[in-house]
Amino acid sequence: MPSTIPLIKLEPKSCDTFVVLGDLTKDGHVIFGKNSDRPNGEVQEVIYESAKDYSSGSKLQCTYIEIDQVEHTYAVILSKPSWMWGAEMGANEHGVAIGNEAIWTKVDVDDEEKLLGMDLVRLGLERGKTASNALDIITSLLEAHGQGGPCSDSDPGFSYHNSFLIVDSSEAWVLETAGSLWAAEKITAGFRNISNCLSIGTKIDKMSDNVQDKAAELGYWDKEGDFDFKKAFGRGSEDCSRYDAGKKLLEDLTKNGDFSLTSMFTILRDQPSNICRGADEGFPSQGSMVSVLSNESGSRPDCHWLTGTPDPSGKPRFERTVDRSHVLYRRHAQAMKTCSPDLIETLMGVENTCVTETEIYLKEFTEDRLKEVNDLFKDCVDSELKFYISNNHSY
Repeated sequence: MPSTIPLIKLEPKSCDTFVVLGDLTKDGHVIFGKNSDRPNGEVQEVIYESAKDYSSGSKLQCTYIEIDQVEHTYAVILSKPSWMWGAEMGANEHGVAIGNEAIWTKVDVDDEEKLLGMDLVRLGLERGKTASNALDIITSLLEAHGQGGPCSDSDPGFSYHNSFLIVDSSEAWVLETAGSLWAAEKITAGFRNISNCLSIGTKIDKMSDNVQDKAAELGYWDKEGDFDFKKAFGRGSEDCSRYDAGKKLLEDLTKNGDFSLTSMFTILRDQPSNICRGADEGFPSQGSMVSVLSNESGSRPDCHWLTGTPDPSGKPRFERTVDRSHVLYRRHAQAMKTCSPDLIETLMGVENTCVTETEIYLKEFTEDRLKEVNDLFKDCVDSELKFYISNNHSY
């Protein structure tokens, strides 16, 4: 990475995850979205892992540590930093979607290599059949193995704890952690967002067995009144401006009860709030994901939209420490160097056409039409690559 772009060891102002439940969406489906803001130059890739069976006693190598494998894992689609095993965000075959955020609390971050928050995202998706089930899996693994270790392959001092938004077609859970301690809040209506600060107060639906005793022991809670997780473990100096801005965007876009896929695109592209972080940031938005989770009991499939490239508003960063960039990343980066209005307008037109055609397909969906989308993601990537070549942006 060029010396003029320093590695940031301060807490980055990055990442936001959102969900709108079916009571506020246009078609009654749950809509999940996340921008993954990561160190400048880090490449994010989109991968699909099919469901697999394992023999008893099998082991699983996560990013840093080995843990016991389960006998069956579910199919998942993931958006992940290319250097790690875990994922920033993703969804599984049962309609569970998860995203995580970096948070810092009064509990010191452990530098010892344990599970990363991104490992827990992937483990929750590979093993969880519902949002509640994934929550229990993540918290059990957190208590058994802990969280810790470098969260960057270029900065060994970059470590943090994690919060999670865990969603399925009927409910959502916010999980916030402080070391191996945790609290969770259940959401069954409305909307919710998380960012890089604690947000669970006294509305706690599940928590680790020892969290209140530990808070009292450490002097974080006087045992007077209702236990407040944020008040007990929050530093009090967190910048929650992006969390507040995201909440306001959700309020504005859901007020008519017709929140849609493109409404979530709008939130993830919002630059004034810093939710969408561009080329000059130390932690730009390196990947984005929106999922529409159907509530129609299998009669309509879930639909997942992933960028696989930086900055959903169209301004990526090009420097990187180790070149793990895939072809789409390179051609997208080269094309976006111009940031010409004509190019952006053309790409937005392609996107709008895709959204319209996809909505028609889903509304008319029947089981025998599944074969029509077997190669849809690959076809979309190929089309985008050809678009860049045809516009003299090959790289």
